[in-house]
Amino acid sequence: MSARILTRIFWALAALVPLAFLAVFFASPVLAMLARGFFADGSLNFSAFAEVLGSGRTWRIAWQTIWMALAGTAGSVVLGIPAAYVLYCCRFPGRRLLRAIATVPFVLPTVVVGAAFRALLGKGGLYSFAGLDGTPNAVVLALVFFNLSVVIRTVGTMWLSLDPRTAEAARTLGARPWRVLRTVTLPTLGPSIAASGGLVFLFCATAYGVVQTLGRPGYGTLETEIWVQTSTYLDLRTAAVFSCLQLTVVVLSLLISRRMSRGTDVALRLRSGSEHRLRRPDLPALVVTLVVIAALLVAPMASLVVRSLRRDGQWSVENYRLLSTSGSGFTGGATVLDALSHSVRIAVDATCIALAVGIPLALVLSRRVRSRRLARAQALLDSAVMLPLGVSAVTVGFGFFISLQGPPLNLAGNGMLVPLAQAVVALPLVVRVLVPVLRAIDPRLREAAATLGAGPGRVLATVDFPFMIRGLGLATGFAFAISLGEFGATSFLASADYMTLPVLIARLLGRAGANNYGMAMAASVILAVVTAGVMALCENLRPRGIERRSAHGF
Repeated sequence: MSARILTRIFWALAALVPLAFLAVFFASPVLAMLARGFFADGSLNFSAFAEVLGSGRTWRIAWQTIWMALAGTAGSVVLGIPAAYVLYCCRFPGRRLLRAIATVPFVLPTVVVGAAFRALLGKGGLYSFAGLDGTPNAVVLALVFFNLSVVIRTVGTMWLSLDPRTAEAARTLGARPWRVLRTVTLPTLGPSIAASGGLVFLFCATAYGVVQTLGRPGYGTLETEIWVQTSTYLDLRTAAVFSCLQLTVVVLSLLISRRMSRGTDVALRLRSGSEHRLRRPDLPALVVTLVVIAALLVAPMASLVVRSLRRDGQWSVENYRLLSTSGSGFTGGATVLDALSHSVRIAVDATCIALAVGIPLALVLSRRVRSRRLARAQALLDSAVMLPLGVSAVTVGFGFFISLQGPPLNLAGNGMLVPLAQAVVALPLVVRVLVPVLRAIDPRLREAAATLGAGPGRVLATVDFPFMIRGLGLATGFAFAISLGEFGATSFLASADYMTLPVLIARLLGRAGANNYGMAMAASVILAVVTAGVMALCENLRPRGIERRSAHGF
């Protein structure tokens, strides 16, 4: 068999094997979920849609989902713009620390964020006077906390890239700073503000762990309603209709975000750098940024740590000592340390699966092809890989729940359902980390190696692998951290005797008893420290230039 045929077989397998994985473990479960809403007793039946969509409660849930997402988006954008300017365009001592603090919330597991806000807003909390505990406004605050860094990093990267000469020309013509900001800077930043706002809306509309941990206030959201219909009422048809409604919101959000991101790509070509030392006109933005970081970002995490160390009004490590026990008899035998061990093992399995699928996909997507047909196929494959980002983890978990626990695969008995679901969630990020690294390689290096007689495997080993190794470390860390904190899909699939830590924290928070609450606080601190540590290590492994090439900085 000739080397050319072997090369074609190699690349065909590199594309087809990951596609088969996505077809079996993503497309099939999601389609099975959708089919529950469209079919009954083997025939097409829309009665479930008519019943659910005809209910006023459905639209109240949908409206609460949308308004909380809009409020979370507005808060993130309004508070994020001055912080983006200060943290990216102004040089001053402590800027790197503040930027790191602003980034941490986005990488925390959602149940940790929910636990932190319960500690902040609940009885005895720093903000308990506001009376927000158990209200939709508490969810909105938590969404702003979680997504603020998206706006800061997206807009900040863009702001740093602006050509400062336009604003300087406006000042020379007599325009005051506020007018320069309103008429020159903000319109130029418009595409990045809109793109980050679209992403934040998507994240807010699909938020599950935060809402669930804060007690599903009000009518709850579409995501939490899917969980309620599945786990409480065992009404899979109604849950499928809510999944379709939620999927519609997600698709519309993705379309809007994609359209806005195109504008960002065009604006990024103006990059030339506008960083400067802190000046007197920058002080108002600095004050706003410091207040936001202290009151909205630091306060919840500090409250979480404090509550984990308090027992009956006294300082104590009793909550941490209880982590090796089953609590007050409500945890079903699984201790927090057991759950942490399960989470680590599952995250390792999920990371291995995500890398095994993601590496060949990244190799295929990074190759520069001359044929238009191959280029279109590559673009379609790229879109297919990104689909799990657009479909919520709850929908993926629900699809696994109804389609992979029986014949022909029947994965429920071998413990692989949770790692596979987490791998599906982590796969798009693995690919997104590796593709820019591989595309940065000069294709002439590969051509030279092939001209000298190296086969596809030898080219990968001698040219691609040395470049890919640091990106591989970053991708591994991201996949592990995401899997460790994953809650949406895992809450559907984790069994009582092999529970993960995020699921156990949510259950502890939902049960009465000081021991359970204290254990949830202490467990949240441990999960936050482990996840933040992994992500900090990832940041140090980030290849130089990757952040600049990413429009959104993640």
